[in-house]
Amino acid sequence: MTIRKILTEPDPILKKISIPVEVVGEEEQKLMDDMLETMYDAKGIGLAAIQIGVPKRIIVMDLSKEGEKNDPMYFVNPVIKNKNQDLSKYEEGCLSVPNQFIEVNRPSMCEVEYLDYNGEKKNLKCDNLLATCIQHEIDHLEGITILTYVSKLKRSMIVKKLSKTKANEDRVVL
Repeated sequence: MTIRKILTEPDPILKKISIPVEVVGEEEQKLMDDMLETMYDAKGIGLAAIQIGVPKRIIVMDLSKEGEKNDPMYFVNPVIKNKNQDLSKYEEGCLSVPNQFIEVNRPSMCEVEYLDYNGEKKNLKCDNLLATCIQHEIDHLEGITILTYVSKLKRSMIVKKLSKTKANEDRVVL
């Protein structure tokens, strides 16, 4: 497995809409393994392939808590089939928008249809954090980050700050 570089705002690749996967084969499974390793290394709970520069409709997640056994989930070509009207508010963070947390209202329950790691069709009813996380990651597949959920002014301030941080990535702190 390989740890990949996670793209951060304002990288234009993050705005691309990901394409469906035709067949879940060895290449896609290797990608999912790399994504999972990358997500664990970054201390995240979800990662979409586009966040590592691969515009495929693939998501990995693991909501297990620290100290618990890892419980990875794999979603290929996920589609939300049903959402309820009740909203949940979470303060969401994002590996592509580092050190920023934004309150986002999303449906508290949803049902997602997808292919698993082996390409088998599955259906999952999600609620609470799982519902929030799957919706957050599916947003990435549509070229949407959490910055969409803030005002234009706040978005430009965050992007400016992230751009400044990127410019200083070559600096070494000893």
